[in-house]
Amino acid sequence: MVKNSFVSVISQEEKEENRGSVEFQIFSFTNRIRRLTSHLQLHKKDYLSQRGLRKILGKRQRLLSYLSKKNKMGYKELINRLDIRELKTR
Repeated sequence: MVKNSFVSVISQEEKEENRGSVEFQIFSFTNRIRRLTSHLQLHKKDYLSQRGLRKILGKRQRLLSYLSKKNKMGYKELINRLDIRELKTR
């Protein structure tokens, strides 16, 4: 439950920011991923939501990859702020 309160603090700060920025998109995808994950823990056979979750994960992964190439410090800060793992390098 600590993550939810932390995320709500971030969302209030980010509402005044640019909604089209890569950082805000990653933030909103992360919120949707957490919501869908908690939904799927209750409804294990909801395959359509599983597909949607995989699509959102792919979009967030591509955006994180773009951000890590363009702005390494911003990427590190966002990863720590949202408490998600770093991308695997190939």
